Amino acid sequence: MSLNQESVVVVAGAGGGAGGAVVRALTAAGATVIGIDTTTEHAERAAAEAVAPGRAVPAVVDLLDVDATRAFAEGVLKEYGRVDGLIHLVGGWRGSKTFGETNLEDWDLLHRLLIQTTQHTSLAFAEPLAASGDGRFVLISATAASAPTAGNAAYGAAKAAAEAWTLALADSFGKDGHGAAAVILVVKALLTDAMREAKPEGKFPGYTHVDDLAAEIVKLWTLPAAEVNGTRVRLAP
Repeated sequence: MSLNQESVVVVAGAGGGAGGAVVRALTAAGATVIGIDTTTEHAERAAAEAVAPGRAVPAVVDLLDVDATRAFAEGVLKEYGRVDGLIHLVGGWRGSKTFGETNLEDWDLLHRLLIQTTQHTSLAFAEPLAASGDGRFVLISATAASAPTAGNAAYGAAKAAAEAWTLALADSFGKDGHGAAAVILVVKALLTDAMREAKPEGKFPGYTHVDDLAAEIVKLWTLPAAEVNGTRVRLAP
């Protein structure tokens, strides 16, 4: 199965750097996209990237509120009758120069942004994705999860926890046999055209362009769920 005009995909964190590229790619593949962000301005900016009017719908949801996230998922299912994908783009970064200078307040923030939003969205959308017959839950992670640096302790640990949670979801999908998949896409960092324009002399070694990330996301629906479920796909060199 591949994405088509009946497909409905939710993008969490759509107003971030990768959101526009992901909305463009998903709508170009035919899907209707519901782009979540914390403000109307950011959500509408992402929705405006759709390749055709009306193919992307902005939504403001507090993903740190588990009940609000569940209510939102129920509303999407009631309105559209299905959910074929959840793309988790919610990000955030905090770091320090040395391990000893790590600020545990950074951990508290990253725990909320990177772990709790993954937990809340996966719990809210697991059943609709399984019922889709070819659902995909996609977590965007980072190389820091498996190779954290001294100043990246909080960030690396939070990413690793989000990955472990996603793999547990993958195990659930594998056991229920409904043809859904949970996948982790790993980047070192993301690159946008705006970053290139701001620093034209920059090399950005190992960065993944957001358009390439978006293409990899769409590609996940062209492969059998059993083949991609539980995989950790590294996009960084």
